[in-house]
Amino acid sequence: MVVPYTHEPFTDFSVEENRKKMEEALKNIEAEFGKEYPLVIGGERITTEDKIKVVNPSNKTEILGYVSKSNKNLAEKAMQVADETFNTWRKTDPKFRAGVLFRAAAIIRRRKFEFNAHLVKEGGKPWKEADADTAEAIDFLEYYGRQMLKIKDGVEVNSRPIEHNQFHYIPLGVGLVISPWNFLFAIMAGTTVASMVTGNTVLLKPASTTPIIAYKFIEVLEEAGMPKGVVNYIPGPGSEVGDYLVEHPRTRFISFTGSREVGTRIFEKAAVIQEGQKWLKRTILEMGGKDTIVVDNEADLELAAQSIVQSAFGFSGQKCSACSRAVIHEDVYDQVKDRVVELTNELTVGDPADQNHFMGPVIDQAAYDKILKYIEIGKEEGELLTGGEGDDSKGWFLKPTVFADVDPQARIMQEEIFGPVVALTKAKDFEEAIEIANNTEYGLTGAVITNNREHLEQAREDFHVGNLYFNRGCTAAIVGYQPFGGFNMSGTDSKAGGPDYLIQHMQGKTTSEML
Repeated sequence: MVVPYTHEPFTDFSVEENRKKMEEALKNIEAEFGKEYPLVIGGERITTEDKIKVVNPSNKTEILGYVSKSNKNLAEKAMQVADETFNTWRKTDPKFRAGVLFRAAAIIRRRKFEFNAHLVKEGGKPWKEADADTAEAIDFLEYYGRQMLKIKDGVEVNSRPIEHNQFHYIPLGVGLVISPWNFLFAIMAGTTVASMVTGNTVLLKPASTTPIIAYKFIEVLEEAGMPKGVVNYIPGPGSEVGDYLVEHPRTRFISFTGSREVGTRIFEKAAVIQEGQKWLKRTILEMGGKDTIVVDNEADLELAAQSIVQSAFGFSGQKCSACSRAVIHEDVYDQVKDRVVELTNELTVGDPADQNHFMGPVIDQAAYDKILKYIEIGKEEGELLTGGEGDDSKGWFLKPTVFADVDPQARIMQEEIFGPVVALTKAKDFEEAIEIANNTEYGLTGAVITNNREHLEQAREDFHVGNLYFNRGCTAAIVGYQPFGGFNMSGTDSKAGGPDYLIQHMQGKTTSEML
């Protein structure tokens, strides 16, 4: 019997004991600043001369560590190790593989404050966001372990008196996991363990801005009993290591989370059959969004304003699910707009090591510059109500920014900014609001705030997003509760944390025995 699991509870930092533990963890990890981190290939630690310098986005002068950088030769070595290890790992008992995940979850749970502190420093996450990231990593481990136990014996199919038929799932092969910097722990851990618990071996290439947490996760998996060579840690440039492995004839599948631009390039490259390649590569892609909260004229307006602000500016808007557009019925537009500005002006921005700040930095200089360019575009396309300024003298800090009266076809209403910027527009009725909500090339998350049941049911049918929320914000999906993934250019709708996610890392096999 598979033991039921709810989800990892969030830490209450208003409790003094928890606050002190978090402050202590932040102090403790400072002792590790400047360390060097090797590659891990077949369990072997490999140090390279070329290093990735990892800095604190809240304080550019604070160097968190130096991570060895892989190259094509090391990527090839990792592929050979993973390919060879697959021959044994694929035959291991699924209960053994799930057991590694359960033990890893327990290790992380015991060290939750330590991991939270790393996320604050490496990812620039406020305490609450860091804690949610760690909790989600634990949830992925627990959920996928249990899902593997559910599907390990396959699915019952019909047999006849003359034959016995069985249908079960087998692993694919070597998977390339390319994980993002925004959920540097949760998504990295979730995509990695979904690949390995299903019997595949993994080449893990984390984002170059946040590779240290991935190394620490490898250590956890090793402590939990993962054999050498099952997950190989090879951070490095996407243009060299990533492209090489995406095109490699022995790569069986690619699991990617990141931008539309990179995701579509991976999709194209993976479609090309290389010399010696025996299969069509599978791609599991999550590529971002341009997410909308719709507010009608029968909504709780305070709930609407709170939902917009929390969804737009949590973790500085650096979520593919973040609210970057709000479509508001013209009857209540001014009331909601004014309240959004009031709430936005109450938010504090600063070093997230200080618990009192709602928003920390954006991840790096490139992100900071890109967001400021979109803010300049926004000034031409709408009315700047608040924000619009940044300060990169110490870290990459931007003020939460609200634009009003923006045309639905404007660039800041269509293009993913991935920062603390939200654009407001009005609609004459609910039908027009849904039309505007659907007018982007994305389809990831959305929300509808209304007390009109007919409108909710209409949105359920017509609002074309993978994750649709009613009377709440459009971020914060919980593993096992709101399976996460989107339509159109948001990706392959692979539904992370959902009941069919693991199957995408496997292939069905039918055996039939004549009796």
